[in-house]
Amino acid sequence: MSKARQQGGYCGLDFGTSNSTIGITAGNGFRLCRLEGDSVTLPSAIFYDYEAHKARFGRDAIAHYIEGSEGRLLRSLKSVLGSSLIDETTLIQRKRVALRDVIGLFLRHLKALVEQEAGHPVESVVLGRPVRFVDHDDEADRRAESELVGIAKAQGFRHVETQFEPVAAALAYEQDLEGEELSLIVDLGGGTSDFVVARLSPERSRHADRSQDILARTGVHIGGTDFDRHLSIAQVMPHLGYHTHIGEKRLPMPRHLYHDLATWHLIPSVYTPDNLNYLRGVVQTAEEPELIQRLTNVLVDRKGHHIAAEVEAAKIALSDQRKVMLRIPLRNPIETPVTANDLDNAVHDDAMRIVHAIELCLQAADVKGSDIQSVFLTGGSTAIAEVRRQILALVPQARPVTGDLFGSVGLGLAIDAERRFGAGRA
Repeated sequence: MSKARQQGGYCGLDFGTSNSTIGITAGNGFRLCRLEGDSVTLPSAIFYDYEAHKARFGRDAIAHYIEGSEGRLLRSLKSVLGSSLIDETTLIQRKRVALRDVIGLFLRHLKALVEQEAGHPVESVVLGRPVRFVDHDDEADRRAESELVGIAKAQGFRHVETQFEPVAAALAYEQDLEGEELSLIVDLGGGTSDFVVARLSPERSRHADRSQDILARTGVHIGGTDFDRHLSIAQVMPHLGYHTHIGEKRLPMPRHLYHDLATWHLIPSVYTPDNLNYLRGVVQTAEEPELIQRLTNVLVDRKGHHIAAEVEAAKIALSDQRKVMLRIPLRNPIETPVTANDLDNAVHDDAMRIVHAIELCLQAADVKGSDIQSVFLTGGSTAIAEVRRQILALVPQARPVTGDLFGSVGLGLAIDAERRFGAGRA
């Protein structure tokens, strides 16, 4: 019997920027755990509920925040890994709490959920990691992985391994293959986009060491939260004074206020007395003072995450609709039409950066786009028409396969966990 089996069960844990999943073995196969009601995904969010004196997680966290419960919401927690923010603290009910401890609390909650469903302790885990936590900084990238592993161990996982998220997605896709394929795996997550060129087959799937089958991997720090930010800046922030000029010199409003307000994990940093004092000082000199007053009210009412949630919902709806009404939750709410073309235009530049990263992956694998036989698409942002169109244009002969948009990585990590910690493994 394996060491991992003697000391507890094992799982694959996909701690995502936007959503998290956990994969476990189930009979002769694998499945995702239920993490919130019947849902196998858990939004990576924590709400410190000051009224109930407890931490809430996932949809429950977001709902209580949006409903106006007194407290503090934190989301996109994964984004701080590899950055200087990991060493900082955040104010929660007059107490400074380290951000690594916030991440730890979320992982501890996930561990408790999988143990509840499995019915036994789970002490071994394969954690998903992006190909790049941090672009163009190898030391910061290594530090980010070390931080994630250390946080997981602090929550009671005794044996912690990591696997690249697109490799995990490849392992999940491979379960359904009947023959060998040269595949491009595309995993567009909430914070990062990752790519792998791999040779996959039923026979190869039985091998424990797949290093020779993974021909190349690349990643870029672009994901769904970036698409949300661009859509928010283009469609929401003009209603709050973006591009408005102020003062006698007719200077533009500071761009960083709007960019931070449109970025999930930076939204709390906007709610400062200095920013409020600044807005109250310039409102009378603004070309459109009513817009600056709206922005002031957003900060006073702490509506940033509520706005971001509406933007994200509009983005998702535009995956299968040509036009939606985006509701901006102000004191006097505004509804503005947003089209699929608006979304395509907002994400175009990032789509081109994704294309470039895939081109680098193909070059590193020494294959042409026309050589790729299948392209496996996972991650919610693969549903965005412009992004999908640009990717498929690179591999014109490939058969597009849409995986479980939010669960493929978690399932693949469970497969990897079985190989590392399952019966017969030392």
